[in-house]
Amino acid sequence: MADSEQTTFTAMRDSVPEDYQIIARHSANFFSGLPGRVLTHLALLAGDTGGYAVDRLTHSLQTATRAQRDGRDDEYVVCALIHDIGDTLATANHADLAATILEPFVDEKNLWIVKQHAIFQGYYFFHHLGLDRDMRDRFREHPWWRDCAEFCEKYDQNSFDPDYDTLPLEAFEPALRKVFAKVRKSIYLSQPNSAE
Repeated sequence: MADSEQTTFTAMRDSVPEDYQIIARHSANFFSGLPGRVLTHLALLAGDTGGYAVDRLTHSLQTATRAQRDGRDDEYVVCALIHDIGDTLATANHADLAATILEPFVDEKNLWIVKQHAIFQGYYFFHHLGLDRDMRDRFREHPWWRDCAEFCEKYDQNSFDPDYDTLPLEAFEPALRKVFAKVRKSIYLSQPNSAE
């Protein structure tokens, strides 16, 4: 595909089907670069400790390392790897950003764990801030409550150890590329066909 291949419309209402064939080719090429962009953004977490004993990247790598060593599948490990990727851009709601990135690629349970992990993680420190450490209990009846509690207990809350034998980011690249290679759901794929 030539870089010069582009549409000529200046407003979408003036587009024609051929324009969207061009856009689709560009989109497919751009989409194929998503794993690389996720890896680049993860690398941005390096250096910033946020006051913890390890930087944000090391925390993410430790979380994924622990999950992998515990025999979790690639999808779960990738969720563990990028659960805090939103720290840099969505400081007040980082779990939501991570979940948004993962949503098209992971199953509902893993997505829910990532989306709720910040509240569940609060069990370990909210009381130090004058907050209710049992805030997670508002989800007590949810079928994946135990799964999220387990994620935080086994992999997340204990991954701030500068002496832990943490795998490097490159070790997770194959799993990340595998998970991000297949869209499970999309707003475009889930729309009813208007021709039906």
